[in-house]
Order: sequence, then C-alpha cells, then structure tokens
Amino acid sequence: MKPPLIVFGEDWGGLPSSTQHLIEHLAQARKVIWVNSIGLRRPRLNRHDILRAWHKLWPRKASSPQQHLKSSLPASDNFFLVNPLTLPAPRSRVARWLATRLLLKQLRPLLRSQQITAPLLWISLPTAVDFIGHLEESAVIYYCGDDFSALAGVDHDTVAAREEALVARADLILCASQRLVAKFPCAPTRLLNHGVDLALFAKPSPRALDLPDDGRPIAGFYGSISHWLNLDLLCTVIKQLPEWHFIFIGKIVVDVSALAGLDNVRFLGERPHRQLPSYCQHWNASLLPFIDNSQIRACNPLKLVEYLACGRPIVTTNFPALQAYRGLVQIADQAPAMIEALQASRQLHDLAGFSPATRQTVADKDWASQAQLTAQWLDAL
Repeated sequence: MKPPLIVFGEDWGGLPSSTQHLIEHLAQARKVIWVNSIGLRRPRLNRHDILRAWHKLWPRKASSPQQHLKSSLPASDNFFLVNPLTLPAPRSRVARWLATRLLLKQLRPLLRSQQITAPLLWISLPTAVDFIGHLEESAVIYYCGDDFSALAGVDHDTVAAREEALVARADLILCASQRLVAKFPCAPTRLLNHGVDLALFAKPSPRALDLPDDGRPIAGFYGSISHWLNLDLLCTVIKQLPEWHFIFIGKIVVDVSALAGLDNVRFLGERPHRQLPSYCQHWNASLLPFIDNSQIRACNPLKLVEYLACGRPIVTTNFPALQAYRGLVQIADQAPAMIEALQASRQLHDLAGFSPATRQTVADKDWASQAQLTAQWLDAL
C-alpha cells in the first residue's frame, strides 16, 4: 500500500472536479481521507449559506466515491469522508488557531484508528495551509486548479495570503494550466492537464428525453451558469438565431432573465455528471461562451476535453488553454463570428472523420493515465 493521502478539497459529490477524478484513481492503491471544503470565504446570512452549513453539520447520508463518480473503486475501507466542524476561511490569528484545533480534533482520532502515519497532504484549497505541520505529513502537494486571486465568491485577501504561505511550504505544485504554472516561477511545479472519462463521454449514449427533438439545430452548454459566461454576447446571438434551440444545463447563480425570456432558450437545471453525454452527444454545437478576464485566462475548463470526447463541434470565445486544440474548435469573440460558427457547425459534425478526429486528441488523456502520471510524481517525493 502506498503512502496515504489527506485531501483538503471541495465538497465531495455533485459534478466531480478534477481533484475528485484523480483521487478516485489514486485511492485504489492507498488510503484516502477526504476533508470536505473548509471554505474560501466566510459564510453570509443568506439561504444558500445557511442550507450549506446545515448539510455539512447534519448530512442526510454518509457519502462515498461510488455515489458520485462512475467508479471502479472497490467498496473497501480505503476512503474516509470528513465533514469539517470548523470556521470557514478564518482571518484573524486567533480564529485560524481555533479553526485548526477544531478540525484536528476530528482528524487525529481517525488517523490513529486507521494507523495512518506520514501521510501526504493534498491541498486544493489554500485556506487549508494552517494544517501543515500538524499531521506528521511526509510531503505537501498543492493542486492549483484555478487562479484564486481572480476567482469569484472568495475572500481574495485571505486566500491570497494563505496561497502565498502554501506555495512557500509545498513540496510539489500541480497546475491545471500553463498560465498557472507561470504564476509560480520559483516553485516546484508540474503541469497536469485535465483528463476525461472516455468510457462515459466517447461511448454512444441515448438521447435525453428532455432534449428538444423537433429537427431544429441545438447549441448547448453545461456547467455553472455564472458571471463568467458572456450573457450579453449570448443574448445577441440567440436573438438572431430564432430557428436554433439553446440549452443550458447547470446551477444558475446569476440573473439570466434576459435569456430566459427568449422562446428558443431552455434552462434545464442541474443534471448528474453521468447523464451529460445524453445531452452533449446529441446537440449540434457545444458552447464555451466565456468573458475575457484573469480567471478565464488562467483556467483550463474540464468540460473542454469532455466536449472533445463527445465529438461535437465546439464554438468558443478565445482563452489560452485552447492553444492545444487550434483547428478543432471554432473561436468567435463577437456575435457575427459566433453566428457564422454555429451555422457552420451544422455541416461540420456531419463530415466524415470529424468526431474521430476530436476524440483522438483526448484519447491519451483519460483520468487513469493522468492519475498514473500523478502517482509517479507523488512516489518521487
């Protein structure tokens, strides 16, 4: 059995993150303690934060990897999920000390009962830096999937300070994009591109029953419907393509009333990750309509490789992570160009060899191979 991992990540479940995909595979050869999110900002007195706190403190049912991922992970005692009883994103020195002690009181008995010694600390959220040095870890890995200095919904000053401290103490930094690698020029970094579940996204899936099927073309997007979507651009494009359906799948966290009022737009809400191919394999074009900001310039969207595995044309605004896929995606930053790209996609996906060509670009990027590469780096620590 390889050295155990203590993972400080987001809340396990829902649409699985890159960290969850990697840990699913790494857990097949080692014990894993997954600590649900300790937060990137202090909670507010609103319905969302109150409900989130309630489910953390009184979860309806214990979670396991098998509940949320299409997993080959055996039903064993290798995976432990911890809902932290602590203070989210504490700012003051006293609050940080208290938050650390509260969570250590949960973790240490579990480590003793499982005879876990010299674990590797895997930190995906910089606010977990305060636990370094308290768990007798043998090494610290910082998995950086986003530019936290630009990420919405976080306490930027708090997180920036914690990230700086984390980078100084990390033995290895894994970055999801080249832009993030460049952010840490003096640190031990590795580029770890996102993988894809090829068995899920490349294997033909039946058409979702709630996907329109009236012969009209469909453009679709799945993911968080948030501020990073260029809603103004979308609104202009959609109004000029009344013969198209525009489908959005995901949690809505911004005002979309301008789009929701259009006859050819449907917001379907959230769907389990395993159901997404039933949608994106059957629409005419996959959308990545982002705004241009520092968060997007540093990102490497997980859905990009999933879209490629599905084999449908991709219409996207420009951002650096597309560089590796030039020629396979249609880049359009203005409404006229996006309209032209969408119209062209109707013929593009019918071309012989188009879908195999896009799938071939991600054929070696399945999560198992990405996790194997990660394991090699961990073994070298």
